[in-house]
Amino acid sequence: MQTEEQNINEEQELYENYRIEVEKGQKILRIDKYLMMRIEGTSRNKIQTAAKAGCVKVNNAVVKSNYRVKGGDIIQIFLTRPPQEIEIIPQDIPIDIVYEDEDLVVVNKPANMVVHPGYGNYYGTLLNALTFHFEKNHKAEAPKPLLVHRIDKDTTGLLLVAKNEYAQTFLSKQFFEHTTQRQYIAIVWGDFQQDHGTIEGNIGRSLKDRKIMDIFPDGEHGKSAITHYEVQQRFGYITRVMCQLETGRTHQIRAHMKYIGHPLFGDKTYGGDKVLKGTTFSKYKQFVENCFQILPRQALHAATIGFIHPKSGEKMSFTSDLPQDMQTVIDRWTQYTNNSKQ
Repeated sequence: MQTEEQNINEEQELYENYRIEVEKGQKILRIDKYLMMRIEGTSRNKIQTAAKAGCVKVNNAVVKSNYRVKGGDIIQIFLTRPPQEIEIIPQDIPIDIVYEDEDLVVVNKPANMVVHPGYGNYYGTLLNALTFHFEKNHKAEAPKPLLVHRIDKDTTGLLLVAKNEYAQTFLSKQFFEHTTQRQYIAIVWGDFQQDHGTIEGNIGRSLKDRKIMDIFPDGEHGKSAITHYEVQQRFGYITRVMCQLETGRTHQIRAHMKYIGHPLFGDKTYGGDKVLKGTTFSKYKQFVENCFQILPRQALHAATIGFIHPKSGEKMSFTSDLPQDMQTVIDRWTQYTNNSKQ
């Protein structure tokens, strides 16, 4: 069973950014050789791949792997984290592939599916399914699915996965630099005074409960996070909103919405699985409970993802319709609101 602690680990950032100042007196040396000695656990090939993807800079200028470093140079390098040392067993699990080419695949992930195998979840994950898919559909040596980002086990929607290390590095850099387009649809408790707004506040593990994330507006803890939202439908006691991420922190939308007093509908972790707004009538409470049964998870869907293709340089964008459980709850609330007006 996936614990909330493991669920948080499922979403941690998949990349690292290094800043290295070359020592005075350093003899002239190729930058790939130099970085291989300075960064523990990396390889020359990985550094060369990063350079090819434009992820190595010296004194704020992109350089190739044959650049020769000298004392006083300031090096910045972006690297994807090494994969977990877990064997991924191919499993024939149905998956909804929205787009695929030789460099990447875009998958529409269902609810109740973990992205990557981990402690207590070695089977039934998205990567188990993709490994099977790649082995089945590639006559030559099958690629391995390489994660670029992650979404919650119970969040539905679009996930981008690379099929080679260069694509992974190129795409991960876009996530790190916040140049991807990511829009989520959420159902949250309460109504909003404004039609749109921005939520800012550092996100980090709660100091009281390490299983959840919290907001630190003073900036003393966590990492900076920015979420833009726009109201799409109002139902009085709940609201459908579109959220656009400027950053991509763990549980960002869920934590930010709770912070401003609008927990996601059905979100057990952040308190949205109770009747938070509405009347005291038992009929209304039963209506909400029925909606919780239809949607036994946080009401969050990764609806849009946009990025620059690693090989063609083309700007690509994909959109996914609301899953049936969220759409059914929206329909129920639409009917409830219309009946209340009569």
